[in-house]
Amino acid sequence: MSVPITLADVLQALALSGADGFDADAARRHMSVQPRPLAPPPGTVARQSAVLLLIYPHHDSRALHFPLMRRPDTRGVHSGQISLPGGSQEPGETTTETALREAEEEMGIRRADVTVIGALSPIYVPPSNFEIHPIVGTVSVAPAWLPNPAEVAELIEAPIAVLLDDSIKSARMLEREGHSFGVRIYTIAGHEVWGATAAILGEFELRLRAATTGLAR
Repeated sequence: MSVPITLADVLQALALSGADGFDADAARRHMSVQPRPLAPPPGTVARQSAVLLLIYPHHDSRALHFPLMRRPDTRGVHSGQISLPGGSQEPGETTTETALREAEEEMGIRRADVTVIGALSPIYVPPSNFEIHPIVGTVSVAPAWLPNPAEVAELIEAPIAVLLDDSIKSARMLEREGHSFGVRIYTIAGHEVWGATAAILGEFELRLRAATTGLAR
């Protein structure tokens, strides 16, 4: 039986830096679309956005979980995709404020209840020209979810330990508009998670590996 991941493990994972031998850029590439730049190209003014990776104890098991959401099936670019709660930064907001506001608007996570414990590396998404800032927060009890049906078609609660299970990972090639690229996928609760969300979770996975086992692979 695997050892449960604790909040102390998460805090240690978030604190890892180059001084500890942790390569954050390699971690960002671990589950990202290939090839893809990690940051906006020189001269590009990217639109800013933020997402919240919320860590909380599940009602039943008390094991630490995080929420994902399936977007409604619309004609938008993110139709039906699996994502973390988040969205565009509004004027005057910090990225932390954006992540907390969006999580409250989309999933009913009360921003006043969230303790921010760190952040992961920003991820650039060329098709939408967004730079996404992942904020990591925690709450002491599972939220009373209030998903906004205009934003959330399905709420998915996932144990963070699942990210350390290699059997949920796969890869394949896709072609769009004449370009081929490699997609790396987590399959969580029957849903394929790829793109920027997988890249964010990929960095978090390798941080957890390094913090709990000393292995970042």
